[in-house]
Amino acid sequence: MPIIKPISDLRNNFNYISEVCHTEGEPVFITKNGHEDLVVMSHALYEKQQAVIELYQKLAVAEKESSDPSVQRIDHSDLMSKLRSRINGEKTSD
Repeated sequence: MPIIKPISDLRNNFNYISEVCHTEGEPVFITKNGHEDLVVMSHALYEKQQAVIELYQKLAVAEKESSDPSVQRIDHSDLMSKLRSRINGEKTSD
């Protein structure tokens, strides 16, 4: 359930709002004159959300690359064979 507080709590009870953000691990929604105005969250939650966004962006790029028919692919067993040959110092034709 979202945590919703009036802007006066942010001004008058900042330490309480900060504690709620850290202990609940959720953002606190701040209202002004009964309407949504701000969202306050802990730095840890912000970093976590940024990491998730970055992951989704990387997944979208990978998905786009994987659907490109012009990209040459190699199956797993062939790749592993080539890598083992390189590790063992054998010459491979790429």
